[in-house]
Amino acid sequence: MSASRAPMPGYLDHARVGPLSRPAARALAGANGLATRMAPADLDRLFALGDAARASAARLLDARPHELALSPSTSNGLFTVAAALQGPGAVLVPRGEFPANVYPWLRFEGRGGPDVRLVEPDEGRHITPESLRRRLTPDVVALTVSAVDSLTGHVAPLAALKEVLGPHRLLIVDAIQGLGAVPLEVEAADVLVSGGQKWLRAGWGAALLLIRDRCAARLAPGLGGWAGVAEPFAERHPAPPLPGAAAHLATNPDFPAAAALGAALDDLAGQGGPAAVGARIRTALAELLDRAERAGAEVLLNGLGPAERAGIGTFRLPGHDPAAVHQALEAAGVVTTRRGEWIRLSPHASTPAAATDLFAEALAPFARPTGRARTATAGPATPEPVPSDPASGTPPTRTTSPSSTTLTQEPTCPTT
Repeated sequence: MSASRAPMPGYLDHARVGPLSRPAARALAGANGLATRMAPADLDRLFALGDAARASAARLLDARPHELALSPSTSNGLFTVAAALQGPGAVLVPRGEFPANVYPWLRFEGRGGPDVRLVEPDEGRHITPESLRRRLTPDVVALTVSAVDSLTGHVAPLAALKEVLGPHRLLIVDAIQGLGAVPLEVEAADVLVSGGQKWLRAGWGAALLLIRDRCAARLAPGLGGWAGVAEPFAERHPAPPLPGAAAHLATNPDFPAAAALGAALDDLAGQGGPAAVGARIRTALAELLDRAERAGAEVLLNGLGPAERAGIGTFRLPGHDPAAVHQALEAAGVVTTRRGEWIRLSPHASTPAAATDLFAEALAPFARPTGRARTATAGPATPEPVPSDPASGTPPTRTTSPSSTTLTQEPTCPTT
């Protein structure tokens, strides 16, 4: 990748999409070369690239390779899991979850899947072990949760949540906003799904689907197709499913995308893994949020401890039109995402120091002379009724008490 095609110095939007890394780009080009040539051994080499990606993911997630399969996307993986979780019971879905982790459960409710129970988090947009414990009833079979909240950057306490759930309830994790950005308590997840187009910088087309052996018997191959059975060309069907996560495959993966994902995972390991890369990301984010506060900004959930925030920080400038602030940043070459009144920052370990200066210069015209601003919180919410028919609409908005910040679920596209 030439320097002229490198990401903009002020690119601070990895929570939306991470520009393809050089190792991923090289792997993608190489795999596409195999697919173009298609010599007799090339198909076997393409399949081997998928196997290598699963092996790399297994090392990252402390899993066995057969516990992993490659799905086309995070959303597809979550639909696969929702189709697999059959029988009576209820799945807990926190309000404020990104829609990709809501719709699969709504779509399979009443079609053999568990009932959907939307739960109101006690603190901001995340559910705590204490609030989870209060909401557990005998019919609860699973909790589905994002490892990192896409707006606030809060890191879910996965191990503590799993401890409350116990061994007989599933913890299902959408990890796309954390995997590759910060260390996650992945060993606590019974099921984990993550695409590679954000923090892993692997592009679209391949996602990890982890189904641990300890819960595999609980999940039927609901979307499993011919690629998920041991004898796809048997005379009679259905044929026996493949062992492990492969039983849930509808078809073969996108092998060039798998090659890019595998290269990105290997690159992450070569840089010291999530702990080392995450430390650099958190340092870059802390510097950006410091500059925002100097300009008078309110930072959402600014009281989070260092280990509680991933690579995402969100701010607003009181008294200024957020659209105007966002446009000024973009005009200065600083790329961010705006969610309603909030502007989201998500740097990477590769973000240059110059990005912080660009950001500060772009905020200078909006700066307040009083210095640092107060902290914005996402405090206890006003209770809202659960819709009688959750499948009739999108995840509802939530509004906090008058003394705290209003959080509204903005319409979003799948990449935000």
